[in-house]
Amino acid sequence: MKLLEQAGLKLLRGCDPERAHGLALTALRAGLAPAPGELTSDRLRCVVAGLHLPNPIGLAAGFDKNAEALTGLARAGFGFVEVGAATPRPQPGNPKPRLFRLSEDKAAINRFGFNNQGMEAIGARLAQRPSGMVLGLNLGANKDSDDRSADFSKVLAHCGTDLDFATVNVSSPNTERLRDLQGKKALSALLAGVMEARAKLRKPIPVFLKIAPDLDDQGLVDVADVALSSGVAGVIATNTTLSRDGLKSGHASEMGGLSGQPLFEKSTRVLARLSELTQGSLPLIGVGGVGSAEQAYEKIRAGASAIQLYTALVYGGLSLVQEIVTGLDALLARDGFANVAQAVGTGRKDWT
Repeated sequence: MKLLEQAGLKLLRGCDPERAHGLALTALRAGLAPAPGELTSDRLRCVVAGLHLPNPIGLAAGFDKNAEALTGLARAGFGFVEVGAATPRPQPGNPKPRLFRLSEDKAAINRFGFNNQGMEAIGARLAQRPSGMVLGLNLGANKDSDDRSADFSKVLAHCGTDLDFATVNVSSPNTERLRDLQGKKALSALLAGVMEARAKLRKPIPVFLKIAPDLDDQGLVDVADVALSSGVAGVIATNTTLSRDGLKSGHASEMGGLSGQPLFEKSTRVLARLSELTQGSLPLIGVGGVGSAEQAYEKIRAGASAIQLYTALVYGGLSLVQEIVTGLDALLARDGFANVAQAVGTGRKDWT
């Protein structure tokens, strides 16, 4: 990490977390963030659900909710980027404060509640996206919607033309009763509607399903069954957790979803179990607590074809992306893998 980035991170950590988040996006738009460009090698290139990725390290949804910093993110070294979540209508989200740093735990708690500018504003920015990046959108539902299932399809129909992939997010803990849509019957109906909207796009794109880390084993069995039968391209495991086990920070009791280092083990076990249930027939994207090349490699060995991160950037800065990508390349080489795809699932038994 360069001295300028270290100074910037120190400054941001002195601000209110949500204001710091906004300043980080401003820096990206202004070209003040690290911009290594494409990071790749023969070992890192991979194809996930038909998406050709220069490397398997992606940005998770939530960092750029409104697709405002696409040019900066396209240059940041990610193999793919997911923005949003987007809902049909703009909504302010939950009252502030709603984002909390847990520095002692290298974690964060948020209860944003799908605050975003809506699919019209976000879609206009997606239409002006930089070429050459692999870009996806997290689909959400309005809090006061009469038909939340239909909201996901609306956003996909409106924005899908300018996307490489989309994610159905039924796993945020911050919209009341949203996680109820992870039940087998409700999820099947919701995904049927989304896949119908996908089929009407000029170019149908991969659709992923994002799940919570707090599902019990039967819930994971149900998710695997629905994912395999619905036509989704893969599963993103996992979103934030409601668990507060082992936290040390003063904000540990705040309501909302916990992300960052404390989530790593829980989310990786869910990932490995889902890999076991699907027997490698469905690409999985591992998210939750990834803050180093070693942790990214663990997710891959547990069954992930690609990785996403977000909270670790709060503590490690955007230069962490290059550190993880180059470190992962070295780890794969150390263990004799010619390509990252060869390593997927090779350590699953360690987590199940």
